[in-house]
Amino acid sequence: MVAGCQDGGGSATDGGRQKLTVAALPLTDSAALYLARDRGLFAKEGLDVDIRPVQQSIQALPALIKGQVNVIASANYVTYLQAYEKGTLDLRILAEGVRIAPHMMDVLVSKDSAIRTPADLAGKKVAVAVLNNIQSLTLNAILDAQGAGRPVYRQILFPQMGPALERDQVDAVHAVEPFDTAIQGELGARVLLDAGSGPALGLSASGYVTTRAFTQKYPKAAAGFRRAVEAASKIAAEDPRAVRTELPKYTKVTADQARSIHLPTYPVTADAAQLRRLVRLMREQGLLKKNLDPAPLLAP
Repeated sequence: MVAGCQDGGGSATDGGRQKLTVAALPLTDSAALYLARDRGLFAKEGLDVDIRPVQQSIQALPALIKGQVNVIASANYVTYLQAYEKGTLDLRILAEGVRIAPHMMDVLVSKDSAIRTPADLAGKKVAVAVLNNIQSLTLNAILDAQGAGRPVYRQILFPQMGPALERDQVDAVHAVEPFDTAIQGELGARVLLDAGSGPALGLSASGYVTTRAFTQKYPKAAAGFRRAVEAASKIAAEDPRAVRTELPKYTKVTADQARSIHLPTYPVTADAAQLRRLVRLMREQGLLKKNLDPAPLLAP
């Protein structure tokens, strides 16, 4: 997935468009990326975008740092803000991905599980895609607000969460759409907790991230990418059917499944105030050491 982009995004196609390589997860978070590609919004900006699927956005981080990938879509902010604080990534946020909406992610248990309430999760094994991530951050906040104890997190990729739950390797899974709906349908898994509720509701979850070096070297491409994604996000926000039509093209869900999936909120513009809310929550849980201001990280 790291091959294909020369000189950190400076290559051009035969049509004269600038080529960008974008790593993306097969989640609802990436819908605007695919809408922008399929509706010609990138082409309108003079961009030829090559999308490389990954199972974890963090898998693409080394390639981003080396300039082999220009942008990571569906990038969970928690990981990348931590990398910025540690000095391993000179982060810039080109556009917001999604904000958390009800049931866009759920905590699921097997249909015959003895776990009946969120309080029963205390000390139990819960699968998340990446440790110390947006999933554990928000679930901890929800449980803390309810006065419930926290679980023990186990790292399992989204496609493997269903089998892990079925084999009793974990007590529950924290699944994001479209895997959430798929696990419920395939296993009859039960929704224990709406992981998009309470203090998680409306929280900025993911974005389109790059490096300061890229935005400085290719400001026109960076600005064009942002405009295309924001235009696609506007389509997604105003017409959920467009997202549901797009999902089967890049995820393993069927058209029927796509009609019932719970979608996130697609913000049209990035909002530093919303990102500060995320930073505060990360600080409260010790995931950031400093009171980082996200405003300077938003690419112009």
